[in-house]
Amino acid sequence: MDAKTIEQITKMVIETLSEQTQRNERPLISIRNPSELLQETNPLLKNDGIPIQDITPKEFSEDFDERYANARRKTPARIGIGRSGPRPLTKSLLKFRLDHAAAVDSVYGEVDTALLEKLGFFTIQTKVENDKETYILRPDLGRKLNEHAKEVLINRCIMQPQVQIIASNGLSAKAINANLENVYLSLVQSLESLQLTIGTPFYIEQGRVGLMDDIGELLKPTVVIYLIGERPGLVTAESMSAYICYQPRYGTIESDRTVVSNIHQGGIPPVEAGAFLGTLIEKILKYEASGIKLVEKEG
Repeated sequence: MDAKTIEQITKMVIETLSEQTQRNERPLISIRNPSELLQETNPLLKNDGIPIQDITPKEFSEDFDERYANARRKTPARIGIGRSGPRPLTKSLLKFRLDHAAAVDSVYGEVDTALLEKLGFFTIQTKVENDKETYILRPDLGRKLNEHAKEVLINRCIMQPQVQIIASNGLSAKAINANLENVYLSLVQSLESLQLTIGTPFYIEQGRVGLMDDIGELLKPTVVIYLIGERPGLVTAESMSAYICYQPRYGTIESDRTVVSNIHQGGIPPVEAGAFLGTLIEKILKYEASGIKLVEKEG
């Protein structure tokens, strides 16, 4: 998506959120359920926010019972896929294996270095040191920076920014390749329109969510927003999450983090997500809280 289109969509989302806040209306995306979008503002979603596949009964009426037609329109889950005796149909089994292979490829894949260079992200390492098997088996190592990474951050990053943006492949390199650019550009525009200071962005190879605490202790930002690849499933291997925490430090608990998940073309569109994340960060700064504490303060 080109920069002009991203700018137009971001402005539209920010204006809509601002108007809804002034009128005390239900927001475009709820903090309690970030994946919930207003149906009238997102043509991809209907039927109470459930993604709809573009499938008509005619396309599968020859293979499946008509009673499953309505259910299949309302979810990408495997409903009414048919069986041959005790076994799945060959077509269904092959699709399952294809989706499983895509999920595995996403976990073991690599983020495009050209994309990171284009966005101005430099790369650092956790204590995992590029070993994917260790990353999977030892999540604690993904929550800590190695000593070289700490030195690089001290030398290259702005200290004590209002907002620090970081990204990591996590468990899905495909999620970063597919969504990072649009989310990041929209987020930066949203933050700049709110006149918030932004730290030096960087990318962490094989990071875990808890790494926010290590970075918070080192750079002392007011808010950290962490864009990370979600664990891939059989519906999509390109879903990204945004974890946001107010003053993350050692001892921060998981309920102190706010998360917006399901960011991908079939969920929350990346550009809209970036615009919303900016307004959410503004709210976190206003209430000086994130996670459950933010929900409690907001009432």
